[in-house]
Amino acid sequence: MKRRDRKLAILRQLSLESEPITLYELANAFELNYSNRTIRRLLNELIEEGLVKRYGSTKGAKYVAVKATDRILNQEPVIPSQDINHISSCFGSESLNAIEKINKPLFERQPVTYNTDWLQTYQPNVTFYLPKYLRNQLHNAGERANDHDPAGTYAHRIFNQLIIDLSYNSSRLEGNTYSLLETERLLLHGDGIDGKLDEEKVMILNHKEAIRYLVDNAARLKINRNVICTLHYLLSDGLVEPKYAGKVRDFAVRIGGSTYIPFENPKQLQLQLDKISEKAFMISDPFEQSFFLLVHISYLQAFADVNKRTARLSANISLIKDNLVPLAFRDVGIQDYMSAIIAIYELQDIRPLIDLYVYSYLRTCAAYDSTIKSLGFDEVRVRFRYKRREIVREIIINGFVGVQLEEYIQSEAITHNIPEDIKESFTEDIFEDLEQINESRLVGLGISPDQLTKWLKLRSKN
Repeated sequence: MKRRDRKLAILRQLSLESEPITLYELANAFELNYSNRTIRRLLNELIEEGLVKRYGSTKGAKYVAVKATDRILNQEPVIPSQDINHISSCFGSESLNAIEKINKPLFERQPVTYNTDWLQTYQPNVTFYLPKYLRNQLHNAGERANDHDPAGTYAHRIFNQLIIDLSYNSSRLEGNTYSLLETERLLLHGDGIDGKLDEEKVMILNHKEAIRYLVDNAARLKINRNVICTLHYLLSDGLVEPKYAGKVRDFAVRIGGSTYIPFENPKQLQLQLDKISEKAFMISDPFEQSFFLLVHISYLQAFADVNKRTARLSANISLIKDNLVPLAFRDVGIQDYMSAIIAIYELQDIRPLIDLYVYSYLRTCAAYDSTIKSLGFDEVRVRFRYKRREIVREIIINGFVGVQLEEYIQSEAITHNIPEDIKESFTEDIFEDLEQINESRLVGLGISPDQLTKWLKLRSKN
């Protein structure tokens, strides 16, 4: 494993911990066999890069990942409290300052209206809500396919897990009382739960349809108002009046627990939704695009209801298209989420939501890796399947056997930049394919039965 990947693994593990841990505890958390000396050296590098903080200088020193907001502002990280009544430890110090402001009684907070300048001043690929190092960290953590995989490949692969996680967590943030197990039974087997409100069942099933729309249409989806309104329609069908499903509202709304006053004029709402869509479409980085949509669809409140759900699903469009781990909002507390959203409503302060986004995304990545591993999923085989098939085709067409075949495979592994730590698995997969090759396995290889027969004869003589 490369040094960068090892450092990322350490940083990811620290991000999952609820409080600072010792080097010994960190070493025990790894399935990979890192020596304590290696972990200590990599931790020192992460400390120099400002990504990890050490407390104490003896063998009992403890380490904690520096939160996103603290890194942006070069502030001291907040050490998580063990008091469960305190707010989530995912927030950095500046985020907590913002949350403190919006937690004051309503009568102490000034009413605020929609700020058109905030969106106007955002310039795609020039302005960034997520700093570069953070975008890189998210990309490294979330990448699950190669450049040749069609859009939506990874989401198709984990579809059942995705609809359960995202439907459950997004619904939970709206106060839905279905448990994770009950959600799974409803989505996979259609089993409703006695005693639950019909609206809760509809909310979860609507999530399934909206997620299916994103995954099935990943290759064709482009960010525009129509796609966002389609998501709203699928999420709100049966939960709002039919005339408001998928359409901007034509009446005023107020936000409970906030002094924010959204736009009331439907023409203004439609115009702003168009602007949000146009700017999001131009954003190149998938995580920046995801976060931008999460922020601004939530902020605009363009629909009669189901705005935040629409924002959460919209935030997954670019991640699903780019075969990244989707954002399932795993382990996000309802109060933490609402605090982060109200900080946007009243302060246009994105820092609490950045902290939640990064915290939840890293935890989702780790959880999905564990799920795939428990299913016996062969990551190398799937990730490099197109390169592997290309090599198999060339071997058969050119009649490579024996030493020539082995030399060709080794040469192609170098040509295709196969990482050293998985090169052996990659070549073993090629030999296995060649061993099992027959006419029923020629689909997609561009090889005729006659070419295969000719190669098999050459191999038998070797």
